[in-house]
Amino acid sequence: MNIIVDAFGGDNAPLEVIKGCERAVRELGVNIILTGSKSAIVSCAKENHISLKGMRIAHTDDVFDIHEEPKEIIKSGKNTSMALGLRLLSEGSGEAFVSAGSTGALVMGSSFIVKRIKGIRRIAPSPVMPAENGSFVLVDAGANTECRPDMLVQFAVMGSAYMEKVMGIDSPKVALLNIGAEETKGRELELEAYKLLKDSGLNFVGNIEARDMPVGDVQVVVTDGFTGNVALKLYEGMGSFFGRKLKWIFSGAGKMGALFSLKKINEFRKQMDYKEVGGSALLGVRKPVIKAHGSSDATAFFNAIRQAKKCIDSNVTGEIENYVAGMTAAAKE
Repeated sequence: MNIIVDAFGGDNAPLEVIKGCERAVRELGVNIILTGSKSAIVSCAKENHISLKGMRIAHTDDVFDIHEEPKEIIKSGKNTSMALGLRLLSEGSGEAFVSAGSTGALVMGSSFIVKRIKGIRRIAPSPVMPAENGSFVLVDAGANTECRPDMLVQFAVMGSAYMEKVMGIDSPKVALLNIGAEETKGRELELEAYKLLKDSGLNFVGNIEARDMPVGDVQVVVTDGFTGNVALKLYEGMGSFFGRKLKWIFSGAGKMGALFSLKKINEFRKQMDYKEVGGSALLGVRKPVIKAHGSSDATAFFNAIRQAKKCIDSNVTGEIENYVAGMTAAAKE
């Protein structure tokens, strides 16, 4: 299995990328194709005593600047490490791609270089979020700020396929993020999407308010990219806030009190840590593309590669394609 990794995407590239890849080769048994400057990668590996066994390098000197317009990935940025990785994925050199670079550029490049699954209108970043009772996938988490109701149904289809095939949840519950639980709440987008989701054949359980997402009673939360990104950033911020508060509380509890609580505190921190998931799958792409967090360390890159491997093993893109084809056929009957 060959997984392509952008060696120069993210704040801690290339060192943390290479460290994460070395662990993935050793523990997951995958082969890695690193995209980026060969001399810089080899030099970094040598200086930090990192083995490049199981990895090969696809050379390019250019790196996509996170401040650039996303559309430049297919114009002035077509020779960057991100664009090269997407091109290799499209050509069949690898089975999945991982990058911690610009989300907008990755979505744009995935759409125009790798292409969307037939019938899918928009690609959606879909992070798996921790909750009290398991976890849920948030679709869309930021790419499509303006959506039509039928697009939200496709997000629900893709999220359901991902949670079933990658996360191992049978018949995942789908909910529509809204300002109230009642069927009559929301904008025209939510009102129309509700009707479509109710007749979609998915395990749709109705609207969900943001305060109920952390409970984890549903496994797929669907919304437009603007609302989804606000929810995502608030969720991440509150996780950091609680982590700091816990540290503050137990710093005054004495050594014995902190010692007895340490295990549970560490479990909570691990549950809320984005590094443990690895990244967001870009659902709707013809081949698996994983967007790792911009500040990913070696652990996060390892888990992003592990996530990519799960997508390949479970054929999640094929399952989404089958879901969409089945719904299209049913709509014609």
